[in-house]
Amino acid sequence: MSTNLPVHAFTDDALGDLDATGVAARIASGEVTAREVMEASIARAEAMQGQLNGLACTDFDRALVRSNRPTTGIFAGVPTAIKDNTDSAGLPTQQGSKAFTALPATADSDFAKQFLSTGAISIGKSRLPEFGFNASTEFMTEEPVRNPWNPAYSSGASSGGSAALVASGVLPFAHANDGGGSIRIPAAACGLVGLKTTRGRTVADPSDRSLPIRIISQGALTRTVRDTARWMSAAESYYRNPRLTPVRLIEGPSSTRLRVGVITDSITVTKTDDETRKSVAATAELLAELGHHVEDAVHPVGQEFVEDFGIYWGFLSFAISTGGKQMLGSDFDKSATDNLSRGLYSLYRKNLAKTPRAFYRLRRVQQQYSAMFQKYDVVLSPTLAHTTPELGYLSPAQSFEELFDKLIAYTSFTPLNNISGGPAISLPLHQTSNGLPLASHFSADLGDERTLLELAFELEEAQPWSRIQD
Repeated sequence: MSTNLPVHAFTDDALGDLDATGVAARIASGEVTAREVMEASIARAEAMQGQLNGLACTDFDRALVRSNRPTTGIFAGVPTAIKDNTDSAGLPTQQGSKAFTALPATADSDFAKQFLSTGAISIGKSRLPEFGFNASTEFMTEEPVRNPWNPAYSSGASSGGSAALVASGVLPFAHANDGGGSIRIPAAACGLVGLKTTRGRTVADPSDRSLPIRIISQGALTRTVRDTARWMSAAESYYRNPRLTPVRLIEGPSSTRLRVGVITDSITVTKTDDETRKSVAATAELLAELGHHVEDAVHPVGQEFVEDFGIYWGFLSFAISTGGKQMLGSDFDKSATDNLSRGLYSLYRKNLAKTPRAFYRLRRVQQQYSAMFQKYDVVLSPTLAHTTPELGYLSPAQSFEELFDKLIAYTSFTPLNNISGGPAISLPLHQTSNGLPLASHFSADLGDERTLLELAFELEEAQPWSRIQD
């Protein structure tokens, strides 16, 4: 397999190189049928699976049947996929793990119903690393998910399968969710738009609602800002949280000039690498040229946040390891989990006594985070502290200690939004010296997705990002 050139499935078929909005319009106009679009997507999936490994399981036959039936919604007839930590009726939810054997789900999850209310049709389930814990979609013994921009590199995680499918052109958009950066990290790695919504913005599945601190945000990975904005509008038309300001349909930039705070280094001891640092400076310069007020900002939380989030991360693995037989199936075997899951479990056991204090501090983060936005409308940072790594760098086959240190250094910016509940968006505004996407990350106060999407439209227009098919 070549590791020098991008791998993609874009061709002159019913999908073409259109985004979800464009494909839906093509179907609605009668230029193509939903069946023709679905056949094209399945052909692309079959061509790409051996090269990228983005699908956990397929549902092609039912997708073809469904494409013959009229659907309604903003993306009616558009092919998509559901991430394999979310129930989709008739398909197993394997969670990226070999520690149990999942039975087919009896119904769509609450959020899957919201996601599919757009009229999109799922072709199957997208891959994730075990339980979504890793920042690269890699496994102990199986083939990893590969980055379409260069298959020697990571596609990010935990929505790495969805990212590979969308970036390579198999799907115009796909389901993703984010408990520590899992929408934004693969968006950054694969050159996509990744919006993490405000806590409570979308329907929560029971597993999300049961968490002591609700960190999971549901969403979509797309190639264009308009697709993300239209997805957000459609999701809100299905369910609107009355406690949050409505986002509504956003179709372009705002004339309002923003106060932008810039954070280049994280609160970890690891400095942001040079290429990423330069990309943040370039984004800040672009914002200033567009008339926004840009200045350096300070972190709203201290270094204790790193330890506290690590304890919470470990708690999630501990909960799965101790309750796996009840939650996942009677055949769940903790010893069959990967090194990261087992290491997080052990980390938490060693820090049990610190749990009350860590959780107390984490619950205060929302207030500290929102205080930032008394001074700024938006905060710019890197999405990740260094450029996308080659496959193997974040492999769960290595020792837990080595992998955990790498993960803390790499993902040092994204978890703040999960703990605080604040929205954020990753935009692929730049490229690395070896041609991989390089993203900028924008945060806003709780409930203010509107500002993020308006700014994203403006930046996409001012500096269109590179396309894999060019």
